[in-house]
Amino acid sequence: MSVKHPIIAVTGSSGAGTTTVQGAFAQIFRRENVDAAFVEGDSFHRYDRVEMKKAIAESERDGRRAISHFGPETNLFEALEGLFRQYGETGGGNVRRYLHNDQEAAPYGLPPGTFTAWEALPDGSDLLFYEGLHGGIVTDRVNVARHVDLLIGVVPIINLEWIQKIHRDTNLRGYSREAVQDTILRRMHDYVHFICPQFTQTHINFQRVPTVDTSNPFIAKDIPSLDESFVVIRFRNPVGVDFPYLLTMIHDSFMSRPNNIVVPGGKMGLAMQLIVTPMIWRLMEDRKRLTTRAGPVEHAIGLVRPQRA
Repeated sequence: MSVKHPIIAVTGSSGAGTTTVQGAFAQIFRRENVDAAFVEGDSFHRYDRVEMKKAIAESERDGRRAISHFGPETNLFEALEGLFRQYGETGGGNVRRYLHNDQEAAPYGLPPGTFTAWEALPDGSDLLFYEGLHGGIVTDRVNVARHVDLLIGVVPIINLEWIQKIHRDTNLRGYSREAVQDTILRRMHDYVHFICPQFTQTHINFQRVPTVDTSNPFIAKDIPSLDESFVVIRFRNPVGVDFPYLLTMIHDSFMSRPNNIVVPGGKMGLAMQLIVTPMIWRLMEDRKRLTTRAGPVEHAIGLVRPQRA
């Protein structure tokens, strides 16, 4: 963790909706005039698309445990922790981009499914913002979570997560439904051992729960809408969280446990604004104080009622 160079990470499985949450954060950063350096988790995959297919085929041919983008064999966990450590110390580091499709690849003159070259982050950013699979990963070799000042999990219930992934990968990325199902099955071991444990590290989890039937996600014709859902928001440490204020501001919300508030799905964006914005203020104010006076400053990640106009 770093007061002078804070890090915010949004972590969640493929198809969980972390990219949507990234958009909400980008809006907050623009409104609050925060200069954020954005890092995509996919850029820390070990293999490009062709190499990944080859690695999967080799593991299946050799009878080894199935590999996936969720596990350590196919990711640069040490490099990710190195970036977080370096950014916390200096505000710098090296990053690259993974090019998912033709539109992303065209400006670089590269084929889709490949990486750009590593390059330095822009100088002078206020914070680093990571969105991807492993913002809170902890293994016997790395501990990425310890470097993150605000760690947020995006965790729809599993059937909804699968529906979102199937629709995204078939409609936007051109995969067959059968191929997506095979991917879900192949990565299950890594999902249990390397994705789920991260959500015990997070400061806040946003879990969307649909109120329509998702019992067979593999035949769902559409994704349940936000208005057909509730969102369970869990705070790991609720000290300082002003729940009465949130209940007043978010109509039809209620407390399900002392550290859980449930809001209508259509109010998820509002809830995120109300919860996250004061935390970003706190990070920026701590950072400013450190540059204007001597002595350490400790972050206090908690919700306070907004005082700004």
